[in-house]
Amino acid sequence: MSEGSLLDHALVRLDEAAKHLTVDADVIEKLKFARETTKARLMIRMDDGSRKSFLAWRCRYDDTRGPTKGGIRFHPESTADEVEMLAFWMTFKCAVMNLPYGGGKGAVQVDPRKLSKAELERLSRAYIQAFASIIGPDRDIPAPDVYTNSMIMGWMADEYSQIVGQASPAVITGKPLALGGSLGRGDATARGGFYLVRHLADELGLKGNLRVAIQGFGNAGQHIARLLASDGHTIVAVSDSEGAVQSAKGLDLGRLLAAKDSGRSVTSTAGEGGHELLDGNALVGVECDILVPSALENMIRIDNAHSVKARIVLELANGPVTSEADEVLEKKGIVVLPDILANAGGVTVSYFEWVQNRQGYYWPIEEIHERLRIIMEREGRAIWDVAKAKDVSVRTAAYVHALARLAEAIEAHGTQNYFAS
Repeated sequence: MSEGSLLDHALVRLDEAAKHLTVDADVIEKLKFARETTKARLMIRMDDGSRKSFLAWRCRYDDTRGPTKGGIRFHPESTADEVEMLAFWMTFKCAVMNLPYGGGKGAVQVDPRKLSKAELERLSRAYIQAFASIIGPDRDIPAPDVYTNSMIMGWMADEYSQIVGQASPAVITGKPLALGGSLGRGDATARGGFYLVRHLADELGLKGNLRVAIQGFGNAGQHIARLLASDGHTIVAVSDSEGAVQSAKGLDLGRLLAAKDSGRSVTSTAGEGGHELLDGNALVGVECDILVPSALENMIRIDNAHSVKARIVLELANGPVTSEADEVLEKKGIVVLPDILANAGGVTVSYFEWVQNRQGYYWPIEEIHERLRIIMEREGRAIWDVAKAKDVSVRTAAYVHALARLAEAIEAHGTQNYFAS
């Protein structure tokens, strides 16, 4: 990637979208910068009696349309720059789905795999102790992200409730069901992408049995594999952090899931059921109809985008395709269903959880799936129509769609034209 911050690279999408709308300069000025980014150092007692500190951040990017919303990731390479970029994306993702939220994000610079369970709980509670004045059910609502899960969210929600002196389940989403979590949250990211592909199948030229390659066989990757396989499609390649396996005739999904459930890599299934070992970096070049990047950012770059053979890229990860790679894929005629639409099922069901927490009434799984399907199809259709009407990529159309909503909200507070008249 070229020089500049991660947020600078993300803002390229904003600049492109602004070319296709008439928006006041105040709107762009407001969306170029994070509203607030808070840094803290979390000090916890380790199991051996020593004390250790960890850098942590929480960014509230923009709250024009409502309280900010976004996950907390535990990752050794997290930075403030990354957190602001992810919060920017969340701002647009919530606007894409027409949720009454702005965008936020949080992170702790830590490798959670090196912590004991007790140390992990202490770190999770320390995060809330540091940021309790910033978050809240009506101000900023965290959720799980990379290397965080429902139990961690449960610890965090409990710590916040203790600090404010009352049960406050709506402060955090992605909690265990027993602590106010929502049915359907576990597979929501993948299910939203599945509904989107199925709804736009005719427009995308997708018919019959489709071949699918999945980069990143974690939570979202495993769920999209299950959903697509149950719909009659063939999973031809999957990868995780240790490598990949492929089979032109279709991988044995049961073997793959069993391997992950037992803590093994997908590569441990090589030689079984027709599975062949594949270099993890080569997965993006596998012959398939749909490529599903569901790992980390910048997995499809200028150096490997030319190798992509898929007809459709379904972005279940955040920012898996760089802006330079986007241009390559567009020239090749590959349609990218962008992250701020394709993986927005997660934040949508998180919104459902927040609503249910506030109501004190919980919906059955069928209702959650139906509500999610309706929203994914409605916004997917609207974005597809924008792409065709303006002759732009689906990604640019998604940003145009979101920017129109953000601009309307920002302009409703008054702009230069209003105050100068």
